[in-house]
Amino acid sequence: MTTTLRPEGPETPTTAGGRTRRWRILANGHQVGALRTSSARHDSELWGEIAELEITEGRGRGRGTFGALAAEEVLRAWGCTRVDVVVPESAPIARGLVAALGYTERMRNLGKSLTAAPPLPAGVTARPIDAAEFPAWIDRAAREYVQSLRDSGLTEAQARAKSRLDHRNVLQQGVETPGVALRRLHSPGGAPEPLGSLWVNLHLRDLPDGTPLAWVMVVEVDRAHRGRGHGRTLMLLAERECLAAGVRELGLNVFSGNRAALRLYASLGYRVVNRCYGKPL
Repeated sequence: MTTTLRPEGPETPTTAGGRTRRWRILANGHQVGALRTSSARHDSELWGEIAELEITEGRGRGRGTFGALAAEEVLRAWGCTRVDVVVPESAPIARGLVAALGYTERMRNLGKSLTAAPPLPAGVTARPIDAAEFPAWIDRAAREYVQSLRDSGLTEAQARAKSRLDHRNVLQQGVETPGVALRRLHSPGGAPEPLGSLWVNLHLRDLPDGTPLAWVMVVEVDRAHRGRGHGRTLMLLAERECLAAGVRELGLNVFSGNRAALRLYASLGYRVVNRCYGKPL
């Protein structure tokens, strides 16, 4: 039996400076599945992504493996230097497949449906990050993000490129950027040094049913104040900011190696929605 990959339609350009194409997986000319390949530019590099991989007929015959490997060849031909794939938590077989193909889990997407605004600990206050504070704050946030990306498996150049792209796309107007909450947490005593900071995108995108989804972009506790529950307080603050904006679905990314953060989010009722894997090409 011959398994092949054939285009389902033409390539189309993407807003990220790459291209995308959907493919059919055929067995002896009969369609048994499909997938999509996409690329995005990160400075001088192209990164690839495999998405929408589904085997509709004859599962357990290696057709998913063939599709993934064939998609990797497409992305290499496009000039991509790495490939990422996002696997739903509800698909354990797919997670096993990507692990067998040498992908490493980099991060997890978590989500929570919000109901009532939780109270904050007595005495702590949250203040907006102002324009004077913003440059130093965003520089620090970017540095820590780069380090986390490197820890997750990216090279220094790849981490810096992704950090620049992510921050440029969502904070184009600094503290005046609409639809974001930028906050610093302060102690009951009113000390000028903040305990930590929070950045929430109050409308990252709409879910398939049209419900708005907010996203925690940064939750960071100052090193001198870690281990005292301030990370939990910042997450409670994020939930309050979302509900105040009329948003009831909140998500975030957490790097897979950050076990302390994973335990915190689980204790707050966040569930794993997707796992993100990657490898160099």
